[in-house]
Amino acid sequence: MKLQLFLFLLLLTNCKGQNPKPMEHQYTNDLINETSPYLLQHAHNPVNWHAWNQETLNKAKAENKLLLISVGYAACHWCHVMEHESFEDTLVAQVMNQHFMNVKVDREERPDIDQVYMNAVQLMTGGGGWPMNVIALPNGKPFWGGTYFRKEQWISALNQIAELYDKTPEKIYEYADKLEQGIKSMDMVSMNSDKPFFELKFVEETTENWSKQFDYQYGGTNRAPKFMMPNNYHFLLRYAYQSSDKKLQDYVNFTLTKMAYGGVFDHIGGGFSRYSVDTKWHVPHFEKMLYDNAQLVSLYADAYLITKNPLYKEVVTHTLNYIERDMTTDNGAFYSSLDADSFNNEGTLEEGAFYVWQKEELKTILKGDFELFSDYYNINAYGSWEHNNYVLIRKEDDAKIIKKHQITDEQLAEKKQCWKETLIAIRNKKPKPRLDDKTLTSWNALMLKGYLDAYRVFEEKIYLDKAEKNAHFIMNNQLREDGGLNHNYKIGKSNINGYLEDYATTIDAFLALYENTLNDAWLFTARDLTNYCFDHFFDDSSGMFFFTSNEDEALVSRNIEYRDNVIPASNSIMAKNLFKLSHYFDNEHFRKTSITMLNNVKPEIKEYPSGYSNWLDLMLNFTHSFYEVAIIGKDASAKISELNKTYIPNKLIAGSTSDNNLPLLKNRYTPNETLIYVCVNNACQLPVSNVDNAVKLLNP
Repeated sequence: MKLQLFLFLLLLTNCKGQNPKPMEHQYTNDLINETSPYLLQHAHNPVNWHAWNQETLNKAKAENKLLLISVGYAACHWCHVMEHESFEDTLVAQVMNQHFMNVKVDREERPDIDQVYMNAVQLMTGGGGWPMNVIALPNGKPFWGGTYFRKEQWISALNQIAELYDKTPEKIYEYADKLEQGIKSMDMVSMNSDKPFFELKFVEETTENWSKQFDYQYGGTNRAPKFMMPNNYHFLLRYAYQSSDKKLQDYVNFTLTKMAYGGVFDHIGGGFSRYSVDTKWHVPHFEKMLYDNAQLVSLYADAYLITKNPLYKEVVTHTLNYIERDMTTDNGAFYSSLDADSFNNEGTLEEGAFYVWQKEELKTILKGDFELFSDYYNINAYGSWEHNNYVLIRKEDDAKIIKKHQITDEQLAEKKQCWKETLIAIRNKKPKPRLDDKTLTSWNALMLKGYLDAYRVFEEKIYLDKAEKNAHFIMNNQLREDGGLNHNYKIGKSNINGYLEDYATTIDAFLALYENTLNDAWLFTARDLTNYCFDHFFDDSSGMFFFTSNEDEALVSRNIEYRDNVIPASNSIMAKNLFKLSHYFDNEHFRKTSITMLNNVKPEIKEYPSGYSNWLDLMLNFTHSFYEVAIIGKDASAKISELNKTYIPNKLIAGSTSDNNLPLLKNRYTPNETLIYVCVNNACQLPVSNVDNAVKLLNP
């Protein structure tokens, strides 16, 4: 207990540091051989960093050195702060190098390592975040950890731990063994022996309980910081629509509007930052992540399909412009993120420096338009941030601005376009935030799906072209000959075995690609990847999928990721994939596995609905009729485009322009006709040729 108290006291850190200065490259360590931008940022620290690999772990065991595992990512502001304060400091480096085997981990490249040690930190401290710093035994078992530490705290803690390990190592080993058991219990799922039973009442009660956390003044949840959580609002959007819940519909649309109005959306360059630090979506944590923007494109596209709100289309358009301009490679892959920090006028790194404006600066640039611009984007007390800087934020819709300033729709649209072109040209002369130019399969698949959802709703052919190019990138670069996927890619190199998230998101994207192109090669690839997951990820005892492959080196714990977060859990995506694939291939095993997975997590859903929104979305497939729409004939693609003009979330599409042996299409081809079959569990209505008639069958 004394050791546990000592460890706990060392973890009580919650202070902030200063913005970092540019690094001085006086040293070089082993990270120079890595491709991760985050690891390369630390390649010239005086700390003798190593990458996580078997050679490093073997060396720690051979030298009986404690592992100091520091985890972060390229766009992480406080990671940069701790690097500048501690990891660039020679005195700190001396302590670290003398007593520890220092290991730097990019959490985006190695989410498996991050997950294990984040669980440990949460058990020890009750919270988590990045940078994450953990001390582990040479065998990898953690016994101490936390997040950001000031320099003095860091040195003191390391010296005390080194002394403790030298004098009474048995206490540390005992604590590490106990902590290991806690880690292994955190993300494990037991088979639910109760008979699966999914009913709408359960969803209703869960959503009602969830609504107590809603912020009806500013949208989102009633706390700060505010994350956008796209999968939360995607479920709520669908549920509100299918249940005709006007209050919930209004809340979701209010939230989407406030997010689009907020400073968390880049009104000049497009795209969303990671989250808002305040309640009104004003001041963002300025890093831009690919996965957020990918999911928000899908969300706003579906919201537009229901509401036809031009704001939502504007958000999608500008976000995809940002992705094309700043986040896309020549071979169709997508980069990972843009840093929160960039150099300010004084030459020091500062969070948000690239994005903020000062009033006098804007007056000089915009001249006679400043008054209108100032009213539109609140260059006033409402939009003021700090140090005389303003983060652009909207408060009123276009109609009110037009009426107030007595201008037309066309005039305002022209002025907005002119402002954006003028300001982005000036902004681009500033030092840009650092780009994390690695490519991750899972995040690319999310963006691929985003492009497909935008194409489905807005019918812009370029969106489909971008999606297909990215899908071919995944096929040509990330799919191996053995049928597995790699997780990462940079400079022609993919060296990390894929995680369940890579398979789940790619399968989901390829199913959407099939529905939009009718090229069944994508459908068969999705099925093949699913079979690979059963071979290498499936846990027979729980009926769930492990996050890591059975071919990966073992960590302290092999976990099952099943709680939805800023990205849906890999298991919830997988369960939805299996549901769809069971229909496409009439596969009972897929269907039963999907049901088992949902039933396993059901007991936890009501307690924390926002952590299970993608599971709730799957549950709606069982509580409402789920339609199989088979369209076959020479005009199949055109009819699908027409059908997609209506929001119908409880359907899948199978189609072909010729005879096809897929279960949903077999023996249904009729020459010189294009017929639409609307089915539920393979029981079909009489075919129709008119899309409007099909829509009536889908909305009885």
